[in-house]
Amino acid sequence: MLRPSLLALALTLVALPASAATDPAKLVASPAFKKAAAKLDADYDRTVADIVTLTEIPAPPFKEEARAKAYLEMLKAHGLTNVEMDAEGNVMGVRPGAATKGQGPFVVIAAHLDTVFPEGTDVKVKREGAKLMAPGIGDDTRALATLLAYLRALDAAGVKTKSDILFVGNVGEEGSGDLRGTRFLFNKGPYKGRISAFFSMDGSDPSRIVDKGVGSKRYRVTFKGPGGHSYGAFGIVNPMAAMARAVTDLYAVQTPKEPKTTYSASVTGGGASVNSIPNSVFMEFDMRSESAAELAKLDQTLIGILDKAVADENAARSTKDGKISYEAKVIGERPAGNTPQTADIVKLTAGAITALGFTPQHEDSSTDSNVPMNLGIPAVTIGAGGKAGRAHALDEWIDVEKTSSLKGMQVGLAALLAVAGVD
Repeated sequence: MLRPSLLALALTLVALPASAATDPAKLVASPAFKKAAAKLDADYDRTVADIVTLTEIPAPPFKEEARAKAYLEMLKAHGLTNVEMDAEGNVMGVRPGAATKGQGPFVVIAAHLDTVFPEGTDVKVKREGAKLMAPGIGDDTRALATLLAYLRALDAAGVKTKSDILFVGNVGEEGSGDLRGTRFLFNKGPYKGRISAFFSMDGSDPSRIVDKGVGSKRYRVTFKGPGGHSYGAFGIVNPMAAMARAVTDLYAVQTPKEPKTTYSASVTGGGASVNSIPNSVFMEFDMRSESAAELAKLDQTLIGILDKAVADENAARSTKDGKISYEAKVIGERPAGNTPQTADIVKLTAGAITALGFTPQHEDSSTDSNVPMNLGIPAVTIGAGGKAGRAHALDEWIDVEKTSSLKGMQVGLAALLAVAGVD
């Protein structure tokens, strides 16, 4: 839900000022952009080297500091102003605009520092021809290196944007990180209330525009009861029965196909032995939706189901040794949102994709863009260019074949410049 304090800002930012935006087709055909693209080409080996360097610095969940410090030094070396690490661990720096001179509002382009892989994972990059393989190399280290390549290209081409651009390496995108880096950036960090548009660069596909943010809420629900001997205490209430009823009732719920809304009973455990009535069992539930309203509705439905399942079990069997109860602990929560396809950032990004010979693919996903989308700030998630596969697997890979990778990299640069505006 859009916070009232941000409503006025959001209403003014949905449409970018006409004076700032630049037509992507004209931009891509311009001498300045061609010069920037030539720098991407000339520097490509350095970009690949940056990918390898950053990938081989472990960045497990909640332990991104070593990679963040390395990326901070890289941002400093690229001549940005106000290069800093915020209190959450995000690192960032400003490329001032000709009109705004570092005072904002800011167009943000961000890539996440963290990976899904636990501490101790082997992150050494292996190479087979044009294919590089290592955990996290495509999600999202390639994007981090691509942002550095953009900075070198812009400087080499002498491109001056109208708006300030904030380059960010953020923490906490994956899994239980629950977008903590971007939450901080928008709600508590030094740029709170000063961001006009947001690009998350995540993954590789240059034709992809994520303009729908899939929200989620996850619970670990623990059902408790008196427990007892499976034979001697037979007839007393059983938390397993309440849990089973809850799962059965949840799977009778019909959710809308549009906006897509889903649920899952995902992980379970508990009990003491095969000949004991358990005193505690648990189930983890995952709920997702493109709509904040539908997600909230499903959340309330689940709570009602849990209440009823416990009440029904307490009514069905003896409570002489105690009753069934439950505790629902939130273990994950991401806001839902979307950026309308009529918004300038979506239209300009689609125009950049088309101008470079790709076909725009509008998609939904859960990315760092969820946070600004939920706040009503224009945001999309785009790819870093090239091909990739096996994300979140130990054999994750990217293809760094130069021709196709460079063409894909130009999409993000064109979209960024179209939104930030060039003279």
